[in-house]
Amino acid sequence: MLANVYQHFRKDEHPFIDLVTGWFEQVEDQYAPYVTDFLNPREAFILETLIGKKHDIKYSLYGGFENSERKCAIIYPSYYEPKEEDYDISIYEINYPLKFGSLSHGKILGTLMSTGIKREYIGDIITDGTRWQVFIKESMANYVVSQIDKIGSFGVRFEQLLYTDVITPTDEWQFEELTVTSLRIDNIISSVYNISRQRAKQVIESKRVKVNWVETERVDYLVDYLDIISVRKLGRIQIVEQQGKTKKDKVRLGIRVLRK
Repeated sequence: MLANVYQHFRKDEHPFIDLVTGWFEQVEDQYAPYVTDFLNPREAFILETLIGKKHDIKYSLYGGFENSERKCAIIYPSYYEPKEEDYDISIYEINYPLKFGSLSHGKILGTLMSTGIKREYIGDIITDGTRWQVFIKESMANYVVSQIDKIGSFGVRFEQLLYTDVITPTDEWQFEELTVTSLRIDNIISSVYNISRQRAKQVIESKRVKVNWVETERVDYLVDYLDIISVRKLGRIQIVEQQGKTKKDKVRLGIRVLRK
């Protein structure tokens, strides 16, 4: 059965498929809900695809606020009704001296990861242009915030919030349409940021590119639906639509782009 599933996904996604299958089996065997850590959009899509038309178990996703990028899933028997608090998400505001400058997403994430935790424990990091908030798995939140009193040169203090205190984040993503010869990652980066294919390859080979928060040095890596490509110093790209092919066999895409 899994062999049939594997063929629809990249080889590097097979371990995650095994993990999800294990979650399903646990819920079915124990007849009790299972709560995941934060999933990226591609992982959430894989989970949704695998659960398919199962009638005995369901799932729901939540990341702490509407339109969150990273979400936790609850996989549950049909009798269960998930609530917000069941996702085990803690919300913190990062208080810092505004008059001395500003924080950045990269500095905040880098500092959080320096505590030694897995990326899966951290959800979205959002800002309204001044305030910054971060979503952390409840089981790890106390440990993480107790380890950090500085981000960059700023002294910081983490203040736990209620769901009702979440800010409305600024959204700097832009929707664009793109036509490319293939879904190779060097081709996508070259086309989106208007740089040469050779330059795109150099960026990838110099370890400046991540796909779904995992570093890749493969210039021939094939991106897929809902993948997020992070390019240091350039921005981020997400594949949100595959719109078929042109008469010349080029691939038409709908993408979201965040430019630095």
